[in-house]
Amino acid sequence: MELISKVREEIKGITILDKYILKQVLEMFLMGVCVFTSIIFASDTFITLIKQISLFGIPFKVALMIIILNLPSVIVMTIPMGVLLATVMTLNRLSLASEITVLRACGVGLNRIAKPIFIFALSMSAFSFIINESIVPVMAKQSKDLALWALGQKNIPDGKQNFVFKDISEGGVLQRLFYVGYAEEKVLHNITVLDTSKQDAIQILQADEGKTSPEGWAFQKAAVYTIGSDGNILNTTLFDDSVVKFGMDLSKELNKNVAKEMNFSKLVQYIRTQHIDEKEKNIIQIELYDKLALPLTTAALVLIGVPLAITPPRVRYNRGFLFSIFIIFVYYLIRALSISFGEAGNLAPFLAAWMPNIILTVIGAGLYYRKVYTIT
Repeated sequence: MELISKVREEIKGITILDKYILKQVLEMFLMGVCVFTSIIFASDTFITLIKQISLFGIPFKVALMIIILNLPSVIVMTIPMGVLLATVMTLNRLSLASEITVLRACGVGLNRIAKPIFIFALSMSAFSFIINESIVPVMAKQSKDLALWALGQKNIPDGKQNFVFKDISEGGVLQRLFYVGYAEEKVLHNITVLDTSKQDAIQILQADEGKTSPEGWAFQKAAVYTIGSDGNILNTTLFDDSVVKFGMDLSKELNKNVAKEMNFSKLVQYIRTQHIDEKEKNIIQIELYDKLALPLTTAALVLIGVPLAITPPRVRYNRGFLFSIFIIFVYYLIRALSISFGEAGNLAPFLAAWMPNIILTVIGAGLYYRKVYTIT
């Protein structure tokens, strides 16, 4: 009975230790995610916001909504940073307070101390993967559609009557001439389109209403007349609703990234079924492998962060934050280089996506083994 009681006390003590460490890790993690997300928004996302407003004329409210829709993808990037910061800051504080020394003197090894942190890191990896697979693709698609819609609305002079605008090719040749009776609430009325882009025929489209959409021009109650070079009508088509992909090519205004709009399985299917040129296929394959590599970065960063967070007894200041910033900087430097080499074709897509994790895991395993098994 006495042995059973001691075992129960030991189990209870281990549970308290886990809760004690996880509470501090969770607090630092939430703070880290908020801080790093704010930094990315302030340095990169708001610059994009200003460019969209100044260059493309996108309204501020629409541009702000586009940024909000991109928030999940930013959080996926900051989760590994937050976990690393929480790991290093928590263990560094415990080390400075001599709590780790006391625990090791009581027979609790570094493996046992780090166990709840590794479990938390793996949980965050799974959470990050779920966000990247379920939420990010939907939000990325809505963000692109909203941006394309806003670009299309910019070209519609609301309230103007009897106006013409042209669609000119890169060589300066007139391809299409649009005549609009009037525009009201961003909808064009009484539209006539003269399409001269084809060599052997001219098409004339007449519609009661029309408006831009991410897919192209959406016309209602329209008729299309195809006239040959000899002046004879070759074909006449009537339709109530139709989307025609000519006129303003709004998709060229944005960097279309199909990989971010698909989850892992859909992207695999896209690569298998679509005819893609070699360079673009290389980039998409890197994005495919990165959908697995990025969430697992959390575990790789913790593996290298745990041994670096254990402060020697002679050090009397908290260097956890500096370690975190340095490790994050090195990781994203390696990531940027490997992806650049991969997109240039100098590195296989799999290695381009996984190289940062491989390097950090090798270095982290060496440091962890040295700290746990060779230094007393």
